[in-house]
Amino acid sequence: MSARIALLLMGATAAALPTAAPAQKKKQEEAPKGPQLSPEFRKAAVPAETAIRAIRDKQRASLAADVTADLAVAEPLVAAAEAAAKTEDDIYYKQIFRLQIEDQKIQAAAKGNVAIYRQRESALVAPLTALLANPKSSASDRGTYANRLGEIAYETKNYAEAVRLFELARTSGYAGPNLGLNIVRAKAEGGDIAGGLAALKQLIDAEQAAGRKAPESWFLYARSKTNSAKMMNDLLDWSRAWVAAYPTEKNWREALVFYGFAGPYKLDKRERIDIFRLLRVTKALSDQNDYAEYAQDLFDVGLPQEAKAVIDEGRAAGKVPATGGPNGLIYADSLKTIQADGPLDALAKRAAAAPTGVLAAATGDAFLGSANYARAIELYKLAMSKGGVAKPDEVTMHIGIAQALSGDKAAAKATFQTLTRPPRQEIANFWLLWIDSVAAPTA
Repeated sequence: MSARIALLLMGATAAALPTAAPAQKKKQEEAPKGPQLSPEFRKAAVPAETAIRAIRDKQRASLAADVTADLAVAEPLVAAAEAAAKTEDDIYYKQIFRLQIEDQKIQAAAKGNVAIYRQRESALVAPLTALLANPKSSASDRGTYANRLGEIAYETKNYAEAVRLFELARTSGYAGPNLGLNIVRAKAEGGDIAGGLAALKQLIDAEQAAGRKAPESWFLYARSKTNSAKMMNDLLDWSRAWVAAYPTEKNWREALVFYGFAGPYKLDKRERIDIFRLLRVTKALSDQNDYAEYAQDLFDVGLPQEAKAVIDEGRAAGKVPATGGPNGLIYADSLKTIQADGPLDALAKRAAAAPTGVLAAATGDAFLGSANYARAIELYKLAMSKGGVAKPDEVTMHIGIAQALSGDKAAAKATFQTLTRPPRQEIANFWLLWIDSVAAPTA
């Protein structure tokens, strides 16, 4: 909702009374065009309008202006005009007067305090509703009235009515800057989260079509609502949309850490490693604890080459101490294991002679961790051709990662898109996002 006090009397409702029509000389002449006011109403309305204008001018100059005496003068004048109303046009103008003076009363009490104004704005409902139903109101004014009533309904948590009124405002041609987002919020807060977020998606698409980027707060709102409602698939979609629009290291980290480590998703150690790999390439590893956890997982699954490379990178970035600490221990253990395992080429020869692809897949992982992406892809494909690997989706994902890191974005996208089961599909979608929106390196 808008945070400022709405000065209704300064907008569409600040209508002036028409001047009296000239006397007709011939009975055959057509009736004058425009509002038809009775003489009794016109006589009572002129001083009422004058009093309202005086208050309006003071409030325009300062919301803190003291108009107590002016209101005491205006109220009986407005009441007299209301009592004198006879024609349809008389009734239309008396409704405008009532709306204006009720708004002035609220502003006089609020003196610029939005919270106080909101507490008292229910007094506007009756005159706004009357004007909304009055056929004399223009289409644009009906849109304004419907929107204002929608705001009041929203503030009182009558969300279904707020949605109805906001939609009516839109169909009446009202195009206020907050209307679309108000519809989103009214739907979502009323329980129709899917409907609200569908409306939000339309707003974001419209901003993009106009060459603008939607505010980041819109994406954060969608993530908050889907998370609180346990709409996990939608949360992942909105997280990726958020990072695509705002691909900062901080946002990458928040989205990936929530999915891989902090949220309700249950990933095994090898699946988490593929999240760590993406945190690494997006520069979103934060501190020595991140590096230690990543390196320890790598060491635990038999990838000392990558564990060593990760710690070397953390030290070069100044995020990991040169010596000591948990990273120092992992580093020393990794060096010993690398020396004991011997050259990777020797492992590759053994993998080629093995009856199944299990050793080839493991050797491919070792080449991936050593940044020898061509050999990694070669070994992974050998593993798939031999068969016998426990998790083919894992090998497929690692082929895609090796292709992406080597710069072959087209091949990587094609590989990732073959993964159709969670959690590998979800992890692949994050890698696809990186390829599309964070300028993956080219070959």
